Amino acid sequence: MPSGTIKHTFAGGNTTSGFVSFYEEILPQENANHIFCIKGGPGVGKSTFMKKVGNHFSDLGYDVEYVHCSSDPHSLDIVYFPQLRVMLVDGTSPHIIDPKNPGAVDEILNFGDYWDEIGIRRNREEIIRVNAKIKNSYMLAYQYFKSVRLLYESLENIMKKALKVKEYNQLRLNSLNNFISNIPIKDNKGKVRHLLSYAFTPLGVSTYRESLVNLAERKILIVETIGLSSEELLNDIIREVIKRGYDLECYLSPIKLEKVEDVFIPDLKLLISVSNEYNQYPFQYDVLFDITSCIDNKVIEEYIDSISELKESIDMLINKGLTYLQKAKEQHDILEEFYIPNINHEKIDSLLPIIIEKISRYAK
Repeated sequence: MPSGTIKHTFAGGNTTSGFVSFYEEILPQENANHIFCIKGGPGVGKSTFMKKVGNHFSDLGYDVEYVHCSSDPHSLDIVYFPQLRVMLVDGTSPHIIDPKNPGAVDEILNFGDYWDEIGIRRNREEIIRVNAKIKNSYMLAYQYFKSVRLLYESLENIMKKALKVKEYNQLRLNSLNNFISNIPIKDNKGKVRHLLSYAFTPLGVSTYRESLVNLAERKILIVETIGLSSEELLNDIIREVIKRGYDLECYLSPIKLEKVEDVFIPDLKLLISVSNEYNQYPFQYDVLFDITSCIDNKVIEEYIDSISELKESIDMLINKGLTYLQKAKEQHDILEEFYIPNINHEKIDSLLPIIIEKISRYAK
């Protein structure tokens, strides 16, 4: 079997609209052979278990998608095997997922069966106290991120005044024609899957765009700036791709969720990405469109003080939110220390061959 592809993404994250999850779009129930919903507390080994299963099938040549946790990008929320139509998912808070068709599609793996409840209860009061601190840190982080959206909209309104509409519409038309001219039409209607382009995490602003760049054979880069975006252009492209019958992945901005910042079309191995202040990953592109060339610098000069103040305030609020995500992660690490010594990891590891054998039944 030829070697498979490996993709790393975020499908849920901390945004200006709170925590948002697109987990159910990864493998809808009607398309799934098997979904394993893993339950258990912090530090019980859910992510490690999923990594081991993912590595096993990756070594066999299957495509694997590793969906990372925005609260700890080193951990996994999901491992998905597209060819097998199988997914393992962390079903605990904040992305609580329960079986919808138990037995027929879903199966619960309860790692709570392998912990020493008496040992954990010895730290009952501390666990409750730390969980309360984690909740408070997330609440404050989301308040700061929510404020970012209000300032972003104010910045958008100013930047729209500086847009040379004729030049922009011409660039938008040329870009669309350049893009769709060589794409054949298929018989079916395309489908869209949503993910996040980047994520606010305890490590800062994190992205796995490199994973998409490595999968793409043709790459288009759109240069923009905050408040003067490629939103309309990418929406034009998405509509045309769907009409031509291609499935695509739309990666959204955590600052403005309705704004697409990366589009990947697997059948065409084509990536369209934007570059702005918060979504940067340099790569060799085949085509470049620069929306900032449509800016009227005289208008910018007129509003430069307001623009600078808004951008500085947005940066400050994002950094404040990130600080509280870091505090939440620090408290979560403390929480894990109450569980790790009370987990029978050998028994959890003994599940590996059983789960691998179940997944292997779906191999063609």
